[in-house]
Amino acid sequence: MDIMRKADQKTTEGSADYFTGRVTITGQFQREAPSRVSGALVRFEPGARTAWHTHPLGQTLIITEGVGWTQIEGGPKLEFHAGDILWCPAEHRHWHGATPHEAMSHIAIQEGLNGTPVTWMEHVTEAEYLAPAQTD
Repeated sequence: MDIMRKADQKTTEGSADYFTGRVTITGQFQREAPSRVSGALVRFEPGARTAWHTHPLGQTLIITEGVGWTQIEGGPKLEFHAGDILWCPAEHRHWHGATPHEAMSHIAIQEGLNGTPVTWMEHVTEAEYLAPAQTD
């Protein structure tokens, strides 16, 4: 058994190449082969979001705090809340992030294929980000 103690976990700033706004990534992990699982705790400050991206084997997001938005290309922008669990299927172009007025944190879990868990693309535009969201 291996325990990654909170005091030993590093927090890094999300790269401006992949994120808009302030994003921090804590406890990033990558399991050794034959496992393909990786993950981290990701915090988005209000207005922060990912760029468009895909995951070769999909991605699970466990929302731990706040309110956020997500969208699969061609689909509606959806709102989610702390306690929700999101699944984005493999190779679906998507983005996710906080709303303009509330921070959001999630645990991201994904698998890599051929050593790659994500393919990054262009940034989400302000018009895409601010388009109306569907709520339940």
